[in-house]
Amino acid sequence: MSQEFEISQSNEPLLIVVSGPSGVGKDSVVEAMKTRGLPFHFVVTATTRTARSEEEHGKDYFFISNEEFAQMIDEDELLEYAIVYNDYKGIPKEQVRQALASGKDVVMRVDVQGAATVRKISPEAILIFLTTEDEEELVRRLNARKTETSEGLALRIATARQELKRIKEFDYVVVNRENELEATVDTVLSIITAEHHRTEPRKVNL
Repeated sequence: MSQEFEISQSNEPLLIVVSGPSGVGKDSVVEAMKTRGLPFHFVVTATTRTARSEEEHGKDYFFISNEEFAQMIDEDELLEYAIVYNDYKGIPKEQVRQALASGKDVVMRVDVQGAATVRKISPEAILIFLTTEDEEELVRRLNARKTETSEGLALRIATARQELKRIKEFDYVVVNRENELEATVDTVLSIITAEHHRTEPRKVNL
């Protein structure tokens, strides 16, 4: 059963970063959080990769051209950006600032490299590392996706193994077990609840 989740809007808004290797279920966790009608702003990432059949522009990602992405870099419009498996991904800076100014907690999903960049820019961000029960489970999930060429899959697996080694760079680790998505979301919400009860609240500056 899902826990009740209420926060005082007078609290300092939080910047919550959901990260982890490919295959751990970052998108699934964030999507499950959205279905609960929580008082959060969920950041929409900009990317130059092609949309998958089930993805919607403006909802899952902003799918833009390389030229448009380059312009955003030139005009310093991105909080962080990186090349991820030969495509660019980035977080629009103004989107995050406006959400924080409104008093809402901001939730963003980024890869491990992106999380490190956010931490440098905003040390008060809360970094949550999603993972599987073990490395073998992660490899199995990546294989089961069948969205990559054999070369692309090998790259994702190798990258994921290296990213697992960076877990100590994060504030929290949450195991997203198979068929226990709602329990994973409950754990993430428990972390956010606890952070709103700190004796010295985090103050996010961007």
